[in-house]
This record gives sequence, structure tokens and C-alpha cells, in this order.
Amino acid sequence: MKCKLVIILLVLLAVSLTSAYAGSDRRLGTDGAQELVIPIGSRGTAMGGAVVASTYGVESMFWNPAGLADMEGTEAMFSHLPYLADINVNFAGVATRIEGFGTLGAGAKVVSIGNIQETTEQYPNGTGREFSPSLTVINVSYARILTANVSFGATAMFINEDIFEVKATGVAFDVGFKYDPRWKGVSIGLAIKNYGPEMSFSGRGFNQSLNGQPVRPEGASFDLPSSINMGMAWEFLNQDKSYASVSGNFRSNNYTKDYWQGGAEYVYDGKYSLRAGYTFQNNTDYLYGASLGAGVQVPLGTTMLTFEYSWNQTDVFDDNQFFTVKANF
Repeated sequence: MKCKLVIILLVLLAVSLTSAYAGSDRRLGTDGAQELVIPIGSRGTAMGGAVVASTYGVESMFWNPAGLADMEGTEAMFSHLPYLADINVNFAGVATRIEGFGTLGAGAKVVSIGNIQETTEQYPNGTGREFSPSLTVINVSYARILTANVSFGATAMFINEDIFEVKATGVAFDVGFKYDPRWKGVSIGLAIKNYGPEMSFSGRGFNQSLNGQPVRPEGASFDLPSSINMGMAWEFLNQDKSYASVSGNFRSNNYTKDYWQGGAEYVYDGKYSLRAGYTFQNNTDYLYGASLGAGVQVPLGTTMLTFEYSWNQTDVFDDNQFFTVKANF
């Protein structure tokens, strides 16, 4: 009865927040800190992001921090993404289970944009100087099993955007729950992502001169790309160490149109994985679509190494490819 009440309250909260956060055409593209929505890891991206109800391990710090609660031992993870327009995204994280306390995790995502030539009104062809913008998200996560059926997790993130002579810093929070009714392989997940105060840029890069007088305009503040994510997974096959599942998510975005995500996964002998997914948004300008991926586990002494890869269909730019290495010990 207690678990059912918790789930009902969570669903009502999600529904109410969905209406409050729903994006409209007038708000599209007016948020900032887009590094927060760049995914990490190969499993979740291969399944189209439809892992809110089935994520686990270090990767769950991005998708739904409640997924950390079921973790055993310690896991370290590194992920690399050659992103859009020659941008590179790297993530490194670690999480460990502490008996009687819960699971603690920490990670860092770094978005490297590369060298850009400085141009000004006086020198539109370049001043001869170059700068390298960097976007960084550092997170700390905690998760715990609340009851036999309900897990809870939360992530706090520090955001730093450094673009030449201006900077913006901020904080954001994720909160997630997973509910496993122990019924026919079904599980339910809920995650509220990127909730936090507005950010704004400041720094000497805003210093200008007007009619010989120094002026300093202020950067406008911007909101974070918050969202409500609700998902369900069904493990319809479970034979020894082999299993198969399908999953789906609904994502209500604050500043972009809502979309649906679907995914499937097959694991053979607990070592070899095949995954597929698709993301659908009712927007002709949406970049992403189908996704595929695979993984393999290799024992190395008392450590289990996992190598994973995913491919994501991307319009206009080169398709996204995620390369991930995990170590469980």
C-alpha cells in the first residue's frame, strides 16, 4: 500500500509538472546550457534514450540517478563522443555501493569546441588571436533503495561555461525514481532533469567603448533545459544469463517540443549485447532518429571490463558515435 501511494504521488507530480514545463513555439531555442542534454554512454544512446526505467550503473547518473541504487561494488566509466561540427564530448565517472548507506557517484562531462579565430567589428577577418571555448558539467550523485520495490536517486551538477573572456556558472539538479512491482518483468521510471536557477554570462569580454567612453552591457539571463521523463520497460525474456527487453519513454521538455523514445535490448550469456532504438519528435528540424549499438564483457582477473558502441542517426551533421569503456570491480 505504501509503495502504491508513493507511485501515485509521483505520477501526479509528473503530470502537473509536465503542463508547467511544456515547451511552446514561442519558447523554442531560448534556453541555454545545452551541454546538460548531451547524453553519455553507449547503452542508453543505442536504445534511443528509452532507459529511464531500466538504466543502471554509472551511466544512470545522466538518465535517471535512481538506477545507481541497484549497483553492486564499484564501477568506473569513460565515454567519448565525436559530436556535431568537430566538437568532442568526453565523460568520466565512478560510483560505489556503500552497504547500509546507498550508492555514491561522481562524474565530469567536458565539451571541447576547438579553436575559434577572434573577430571584431574593427577586424572582421580576424585579429590573429584564437580561443577555445569549453563547457563543463561536474556532478555528484546519491541513490538508495527505499523499499523492496522503490529506488530513489538525486544528482547535483555544477555548470561552467568558459567562452574566451566571458564565463557563466550555475547549478542544476536531477531527481529520479524507479518502481519495480516484481510483476512479469515490468518496471517504471520517472526523472525530473536539469532543474535549477537561471544562468548569465559576465566578464571583461563585455567591455566596450562608445564615443570614447567605456561601457559594460550585461548579459541576459537564460533558463536551463529542464524536462520531465517518464518511462516503462518490459523484460519479456529471461533464461539463465540471457534476456531481452523493450522500453519506452515520454519526455516533456521546457524549451523544445516533447518527444517519444523507444528501445530494445538483447543480452546473450550475460556478455554480449545488441541494442536498437528510435526517437520521434513532431518537428521537421529535429536532428535525431534511429540508433543501434552493441557491447561485450571481458573478464580481467577480478575486474569485469565492458566495451560498448552506439550509432545515432543524425541529419545535416555526421552521425553520432559513442565509444564507452566500463570497469566493474
